[in-house]
Amino acid sequence: MSTPADTHAPATAPHSRATAALQLLRAVGHVIAVGCIGLWGFLAWPLPFPGVLTGLGLLALAIVVWALFLSPRPVLRTDRFGQAFIELLFIAAAVAAMLDAGIPWVLAGVFGVAAAVLGYLVPARLRSAAA
Repeated sequence: MSTPADTHAPATAPHSRATAALQLLRAVGHVIAVGCIGLWGFLAWPLPFPGVLTGLGLLALAIVVWALFLSPRPVLRTDRFGQAFIELLFIAAAVAAMLDAGIPWVLAGVFGVAAAVLGYLVPARLRSAAA
C-alpha cells in the first residue's frame, strides 16, 4: 500500500536533481566571476606594487560581496530584486574584467548571459520548491 509521501517522491526527484545541477552551474559561474575580477586586478596595473595590492583588494571585495549577498546562505538577506540587482552588478563586473583582459566579446557575452539566466532560474526554482 502506498502512502501519500510515496506518490510524490518520483515526481520531486528529477526536479531536485535539475535544481541541484543548476545550482552547481551557478556556483561555477560565480567562481569564474570571482577569478576574473581578481585576475583583472592583478593584471590591469603594473606589478609588483599596485598590481598585487589591487588584485588582492578586488579579490577580497568580490568574495565579500558574494558571501554577503549571493552565497547559498547569505549573511545579509535582501528581497529578490535586491539580490538580482547585486548579482547583475557582480556579473557585469566579471564581464567588464573579461573584456578589459582581452577575452573576445562573444565569450564574455555568452558568459554574462548564461550567468544572468542562471541567476534568475536558480532562486526562482528554490522559491517554488520551498512553497
